Amino acid sequence: MDLATTYLGLHLKHPIVASASPLSRTLDGIKRMEDAGASAIVMFSLFEEQIRNENESFEYMMEAGTDQFAESLTYFPAVEDYRVGPEPYLELIRKATEATDVPIIASLNGITKSGWTDYAKDMADAGAKAIELNVYYIPASIHVSGADVEQRYLDVVGAVKSAVEIPVSVKLSPFFSSTGDMARRLVEAGADGLVLFNRFYQPDFDLDELEVIPDLELSSASEIRLPLLWIAVLHGRLQCSLAATRGVQSGTEVIKYVMAGADAVMTTSSLLRNGVGHMKTLLDGVTGWMERRGYESIEQMKGSMSQQKVGDPAAFERANYIKVLQSYKSPYVEWLGHAPARTRP
Repeated sequence: MDLATTYLGLHLKHPIVASASPLSRTLDGIKRMEDAGASAIVMFSLFEEQIRNENESFEYMMEAGTDQFAESLTYFPAVEDYRVGPEPYLELIRKATEATDVPIIASLNGITKSGWTDYAKDMADAGAKAIELNVYYIPASIHVSGADVEQRYLDVVGAVKSAVEIPVSVKLSPFFSSTGDMARRLVEAGADGLVLFNRFYQPDFDLDELEVIPDLELSSASEIRLPLLWIAVLHGRLQCSLAATRGVQSGTEVIKYVMAGADAVMTTSSLLRNGVGHMKTLLDGVTGWMERRGYESIEQMKGSMSQQKVGDPAAFERANYIKVLQSYKSPYVEWLGHAPARTRP
């Protein structure tokens, strides 16, 4: 059975990829995921504002009191002599690429043009086989238009692609008014792949302390529906790789994503919930299903349930929408239809 697939031009032994997570913060964690069977590993995201904050804090400490006591200038080395910034992240990329045989994909979340391009070049120089752009941007201002948001994404892709030669993917948001059009424009701007979809973590309220709190909930299998839809729509219509992320808990979700048209299927929640050894469980689930169904390769499965051959995907989806609503059966509705009139609410 041939489980091989190609993602961002990278040859993968199978489609299951370990996506960005705290598991990749150490070389030991990265090696454990490779040993468990991950075909590629996406590093945890490097956030530009964290680096900038570290730099600003360091400079503040270096300069504190220097305007009052001249001798304090000799207490610390000059800022330019002390390397602060993304070096630990880049060093981890170097060590990971040397210690593993699977592709290491860097993940970058910038806020300025120079941040995107400079750190992207550093990642490529450190040995990353590809870069995933984690464009986490929610326009909180009511004066920012949808066109402005879209252009921000396009500008980021164009700038990074002009700065590096390795493949670049975009972890895409599902909140665009026309997801298909935005996907097409990102590919035209230079994106080699799209990752569907970025999972935004909305805050919650603590009613005892009256504070806004971060509340991370691991994804569930029910969350595959939206990325499954758009991968099925985009497969065969764009000249780029497609990766699925969100809701992968078992081999079943992997199979569905591949049949929709995904080149790679990424998971984090299942590994955090069950341990890195769960990677083998996912792969066993895929191979077992393929054997029972008589599939000989991943390529044979890929896109077999996409809308590539449907002339009007919008009409197809509307028909499916109507079918879903009309096919729903509730025990209460069933009872209501047969109950005597006097007992009905």
